[in-house]
Amino acid sequence: MRKSLGVVDGVVLAASSTAATSSIGIGLGLIAGIVGLHLPAVMLVSFLPVVAIAGAYGRLNRVEPNAGNSYTWVGRTLNPWLGFLTGWVNVVGTIVFLAYTVAVTGSALLQLAGQAGLHSIGSLALDPDTTWQATLLGMTVLIGATVVAVRGVALATRLQKYLLVFEYAVLLGFCGYGLFAGTQPFSLSWFDPFAIPSLSALAQGMIQAVFCYWGFEAVFTVGEEVRDPKDASRGGQIALVTVLALFMLASTAFQRVLPLDELAGNGANGLTYFGERLAHQPLAALPLVALTLSAVASLQANVIPSARGMYAMGRDRTVGRIWTRIHPKYATPVAGTMLLTALAAVISLVMLVIPTVTQLINAAVNGIGIVVSLYYALTAVAAAVRFRGLLRTAPSEALRAVVAPLLGATVLLAVGGYLAWTFYDSADHFELSADNGWFQLLCPALMIISGLCVAAWAKYRRKSEYFLTGRGTDAEAADLIASA
Repeated sequence: MRKSLGVVDGVVLAASSTAATSSIGIGLGLIAGIVGLHLPAVMLVSFLPVVAIAGAYGRLNRVEPNAGNSYTWVGRTLNPWLGFLTGWVNVVGTIVFLAYTVAVTGSALLQLAGQAGLHSIGSLALDPDTTWQATLLGMTVLIGATVVAVRGVALATRLQKYLLVFEYAVLLGFCGYGLFAGTQPFSLSWFDPFAIPSLSALAQGMIQAVFCYWGFEAVFTVGEEVRDPKDASRGGQIALVTVLALFMLASTAFQRVLPLDELAGNGANGLTYFGERLAHQPLAALPLVALTLSAVASLQANVIPSARGMYAMGRDRTVGRIWTRIHPKYATPVAGTMLLTALAAVISLVMLVIPTVTQLINAAVNGIGIVVSLYYALTAVAAAVRFRGLLRTAPSEALRAVVAPLLGATVLLAVGGYLAWTFYDSADHFELSADNGWFQLLCPALMIISGLCVAAWAKYRRKSEYFLTGRGTDAEAADLIASA
């Protein structure tokens, strides 16, 4: 694959994959229903372990740029089984994310149609919260995003650059205005994590907030296509800091404008409702347009890293060779990109068992959030182990490369583990309901179990050398530390 990307491309890819506008539009209301009027606190607290782990990604990428990133780094440094599981849950989690983002995109388009006066087609009433309508409409967008992704990352980032400029301009305008126009009394307790109602609320709020930051590592999946490995690190860090600023601004503005019952009650329609409270049509439609564009960009931005992750796994023969097929003209993993789209489409159809888009989002975010915490933590531990020699030779560097990633990993493992236990303990039977704790655990459990099964097939049937050489020797680790 061609080395054609720079810092700006990295920022655009990471920011589009993180999809701050979508997270603000559909996530803040859901999180407010959990933590109350402490959105700024939970967004800030959740940022700390994520930024520590982002440093681990950047350090590892500088010494070993690889399309497989955490899959390769964890397998080489810790254990091939853990490495494969890290890569697997990352890709499968992204496929599930694509599947639910299909519904989010379709729902946003239906809301736009409603604001334009189109409320029905024939005898069919259009409802943005009906999963099957939103899914079918969103699938057409997913196909279009896939076509652009096949034609190359450079083309995709050029398109996403303009979408981001529009989205951020709308967010800054509306949220900045909301800070001054809002009538809800401001309180410093909004920024106090110790005021969150319970430990369970803090854990679930942090998992959903970590999910909002999820996606910055997309820039490291194109590490082999970036001209300078340091550019990927810079791109990821810039995108994360930008997203944090937007989350803090938006969460404060939302709470200035909307009382808690309205903020939590509107859930996945939070940004749309926020815009309607601040402006009249047609200006009130701008936040919804920004949300729609963010969802479209997110579909495209998440197809790209997943295809490259599977490309790296195909190179190692841990999955089929079809994932390594490169387009002769565009130099992209064309077969993998199209397969991922097909899988996401199938899963989005399976998700039709959940009747409303709001319930679908809540169930998917919790499930993906748990596995994101797991593979982020494993990547951070891999960095700490690989660069542990810095504790003796460069203590100041070790704080960023060893100590901070370990602290971030500990926090995420504790939060993810506690939330998983809370879901397990909240029910005594299984049912197909987004409110059922065992159902919410089904998604991460299937991701992990399926990963172990595919890993066993790769090791014992495919005889993949990844499971023989995935763990680096002490000499290799020393060389990598020295080169850092």
